[in-house]
Amino acid sequence: MARIDGKIAFITGAASGIGKEIALEFAQQGASIIIADLNKTAADSVAAHISKSGALAIGVAVDVTDEAQVEAAIQASIKHFGNIDILISNAGVQMVHPVQDFSFAEWKKMLAIHLDGAFLTTRACVRQMIASGKGGSIIYMGSVHSKEASVLKAPYVTAKHGLIGLAKTVAKEGAQHNIRANVICPGFVRTPLVDKQIPEQARTLGITENDVIKNVMLKETVDGEFTTTADVAQVALLFASFPTNALTGQSLVVSHGWFMQ
Repeated sequence: MARIDGKIAFITGAASGIGKEIALEFAQQGASIIIADLNKTAADSVAAHISKSGALAIGVAVDVTDEAQVEAAIQASIKHFGNIDILISNAGVQMVHPVQDFSFAEWKKMLAIHLDGAFLTTRACVRQMIASGKGGSIIYMGSVHSKEASVLKAPYVTAKHGLIGLAKTVAKEGAQHNIRANVICPGFVRTPLVDKQIPEQARTLGITENDVIKNVMLKETVDGEFTTTADVAQVALLFASFPTNALTGQSLVVSHGWFMQ
């Protein structure tokens, strides 16, 4: 996996959860890391932790739904490191309601963070990857909900499905420039995002939190286990390190058997 040694990775939502785990794993494999997050203090803290290990890392503040902020963050990263080889579009949020209870503002916020954020960071990085002549790897954080639906998650499911369409298009357009695009589709990962959902779903569905975990979140797995951030980071490493267009335009489910293709 040393094929990312010396590469530059821009990772959104990397101050916590899955993004942070990917950043730590990539740093261990020799990559330089941009921790791009809405929370600049937390981003700087993760970058400082990585730097103590001897890897190179910086934190940058960015709201992925803001075009100007995305462009500024990418340009600042290029100015610091000279290039971006890997984009991990990971920033995301979750809200759970029945369709009839979602406000239009919540719908737009969810789609903006997941889809507008993916588009804006992709566009900025693709421009730079083409200009550098070095190509690159773009990895979107999808979900099993990129493949199927669950109740209470209309905008999330819609957005995660959309990422697969974006990845397929970027894969076709990027191939001539040696730019690959793929989607990771995790099952439920025990992050703060998921921990927040457990009591919310329990209230909405009228069941216990334990029942949410056992009979909603993990019901379709083969072993009743959560996917881990480390599991997801290993799939990200596979996509980032793969050397050719043989692996592009794909979506890989990592979910303890929930949704088998």
